[in-house]
Amino acid sequence: MAHQDLSLARQYLPLLSASTIATLPDADALRLGREGRFSVSYAPFDHVETGARLVIVGITPGMTQARNAAVAALRALDRGEDLETALRDAKATGAFSGPIRSNLLRMLDAIGLPRFVGVESMAEAFRHGSGLAHLTSALRYPVFHDGKNYSGTPSMLRQPMLRGMVERHLAEEARLLPHALWLPLGPQPAAALDHLVSRGTLDPRQVLTGLPHPSPANNERIQVFLGEKDPARASAKTDATRLLAALEALRAQIAKL
Repeated sequence: MAHQDLSLARQYLPLLSASTIATLPDADALRLGREGRFSVSYAPFDHVETGARLVIVGITPGMTQARNAAVAALRALDRGEDLETALRDAKATGAFSGPIRSNLLRMLDAIGLPRFVGVESMAEAFRHGSGLAHLTSALRYPVFHDGKNYSGTPSMLRQPMLRGMVERHLAEEARLLPHALWLPLGPQPAAALDHLVSRGTLDPRQVLTGLPHPSPANNERIQVFLGEKDPARASAKTDATRLLAALEALRAQIAKL
């Protein structure tokens, strides 16, 4: 069984403090690297749910998420918890909530994922402590572009430092979760997973593409995908034909597993 490399956590967790957390992304003590207009800071997003059946992949943790995770880890360490517990507590602060969570769960149910995961509804898989879902990012540690949250532009795969993060950290998670399904949220995480597929790290059959992003700003596309809105009544910006084709393709892909 593969084992996770926690050397960065062991090196940087002792450096967490109220001052270093408050000054992210400018805290030199937590900086993992800099390249051109990009910088990467350490935040405790190392924990991997190694029993997960589904991995959901975003772009990178934002500054607020990084600070919340760091505070959670610091509190755990102050209570005398061990490294793994502190990392688990930190990662739990990034769980989906509100409309994004509701939209995501409804779409995952619609494509037939509960059968693969072994639950009645995907809400069970996302309950705290279930261990069935793993939330991660294409770029595990928070990346900043000109000091602000990196949104995926320019492409991470065209930046050597960021591509290296995909090939090191995300690839490590793929090795730790060889039987899970991987769901990218958006084109940049999808490109990162495609990169791992091209390197032989991931099986393309394990990657689920075509699901609309669960953001409330995407509600019309979600409604069409779920059959809650007549495709003929969708606005011109919503490609209903493509969405419905993606729904059927995802159902067929999961049914074959």
